[in-house]
Amino acid sequence: MCLIGYGAVLLRAFMIDPGSVTHIVAAMEQPTKGREEVVRLEEEIAQLKAELVKARAALQSEPIDEYMFETPGGAVSLSDLFGDKDKLLVVHNMGRGCAYCTLWADGFVGMLPHIETAASFVIVSPDDPATQASFAASRSWPFRMASDQSHAFTRAAGYRTDTHVMPGVSAFVKDADGRIYRTSHTRFGPGDDFSPIWHMWDLFGGAAGDWRPRV
Repeated sequence: MCLIGYGAVLLRAFMIDPGSVTHIVAAMEQPTKGREEVVRLEEEIAQLKAELVKARAALQSEPIDEYMFETPGGAVSLSDLFGDKDKLLVVHNMGRGCAYCTLWADGFVGMLPHIETAASFVIVSPDDPATQASFAASRSWPFRMASDQSHAFTRAAGYRTDTHVMPGVSAFVKDADGRIYRTSHTRFGPGDDFSPIWHMWDLFGGAAGDWRPRV
């Protein structure tokens, strides 16, 4: 994909002002020595991500049964977690013992007000409600927490093995009749798009080495 094509991807993905894209493309047309391959790969990744968005949009939504969760305020249903929205993002979190899960959750704090303009957001983990509330307070997390100690929901969603919970996120929608569907989901892992810190370390040429999050 040429640089002008990359500019078009920026316009579609981020609705950037065309004038700004012109400056971005102009800067990118003058790569320093040795950056040609980096720029080529960045363009290829941008194109692949655009194709991934289309592939996810083409997925058939999965009908989802009702599930119950525990919160400090009592039992709530999956339907309840939607609140007044028809879209819901559920983060599958391994619990307070997972430093990586905490890293991802910390990163969602700043995004929460933007997410909640269009969708509800909740973190589900196997920790009991009291543990969730205490840990959330210690991290200054503003989002809702829901406990799935039985693992029924998490297992049905494909994020519980025989031995542990796997981190990830599921997107749900609720129709006018109250039926719930999962439109897509994906796992979390070091280097993914859901925590930018690894991409920051990449700019040091892999200098992060064996860096691990600390909680």
